[in-house]
Amino acid sequence: MSAVAETITGDGESHCQIESTQTEKAPPLPTKQQVLAAIPEDCFERSLIKSSIYLFASLTLTLGPGFAAYFFLPLTWAWLPVWIGYAMFTGTAATGCWVVAHECGHRAYTRHNWLQDIIGYTLHSALLVPYFSWQRSHALHHARTNHLDEGETHVPLRDTTKAGKAWARWQNAIGDEAFAIFNMLVKFLIGWPLYLATGASGGPSRGMTNHFWPAKPFSAVMFPGKWRAKVWISTLGVLATLAVLGWWAYAVGSILPVLALYVGPYLFVNFWLVLYTWLQHTDVDVPHFEDEEWSWVLGAFMTIDRPYGPVLDFLHHRIGSTHVAHHIDARIPHYNAKRATEAVKSAFPDLYLYDPTPIYKALWRISKNCNVVSQVDFGWKYAVEEGSNYSA
Repeated sequence: MSAVAETITGDGESHCQIESTQTEKAPPLPTKQQVLAAIPEDCFERSLIKSSIYLFASLTLTLGPGFAAYFFLPLTWAWLPVWIGYAMFTGTAATGCWVVAHECGHRAYTRHNWLQDIIGYTLHSALLVPYFSWQRSHALHHARTNHLDEGETHVPLRDTTKAGKAWARWQNAIGDEAFAIFNMLVKFLIGWPLYLATGASGGPSRGMTNHFWPAKPFSAVMFPGKWRAKVWISTLGVLATLAVLGWWAYAVGSILPVLALYVGPYLFVNFWLVLYTWLQHTDVDVPHFEDEEWSWVLGAFMTIDRPYGPVLDFLHHRIGSTHVAHHIDARIPHYNAKRATEAVKSAFPDLYLYDPTPIYKALWRISKNCNVVSQVDFGWKYAVEEGSNYSA
């Protein structure tokens, strides 16, 4: 098996820290049971009290600025810079609420499923996220991470497909830098609602999906059996939030308070959500796999931990800096994920991926270079089934 050395950028900056060496006979990948056994058992313990304390902190940091802005900030153009600052702070804090709801969907909040469904449904509906629908699609993302056909969210196009060729031609026509800027604008502004409405960047094996409407003209493959009813329940939650926002605008006789107090922070929540999901499994030296070579363990380790810093780690419950452990077992609560990460890193140093690149540099590199995947001979220190990997 050929080996691939650590990828180096033009400025000498290293990417994911994974060691690849030439071996005559590569060892087999560890099994899922072996990986899970490396994590201390107490990392899987869920505390309702701890989880609720973190939820209370996120809610306070989200709702507190909202009430302050409502009572004290004038809705005038002169105060626009302050309103933008409010949207940035509140949306960043509200992303913590989003992450808590996401943990509820993974059953990482408490042992009581009924309670975490109530909490998750309420929080996600308030953020215009269809709770059960996304719980299902996100479970598929975890089940088929970095699978080129059955993966979910940010699945790249092959350079052999019609769409992939068109995408590459367009990038060549306008230049890498212009394409990177356009790419980020589209993903950050409409990428998330576009995914929910059409399944954009979802797995091609499931066709065009809609998280609100599990019926024709959309594919319902993603929502079999009881999941279809859950999709309708999720849609009702989002419609209820939209109805409240509409009533609010009608009651005050203007849509401006809704735009300033809700829509502004909502856009920043979407920004953080897309940023995290985009950077968690994508980079120039992180491959994607076809069916004959993909495995759950290999997919789970194609997850990249990144340095978001203590402030964002606190506000967003370490969703970006301990994501490898999260993919190994999503039931690990975020407050135990750091210890789980250290255990995984110690047990599997050749598989664990960590990229020390500052986030803004990694984002620019990925938005410019990771849009269409090409077939390459991507060697690996661990044995996988014979086949071809794909790398951006």
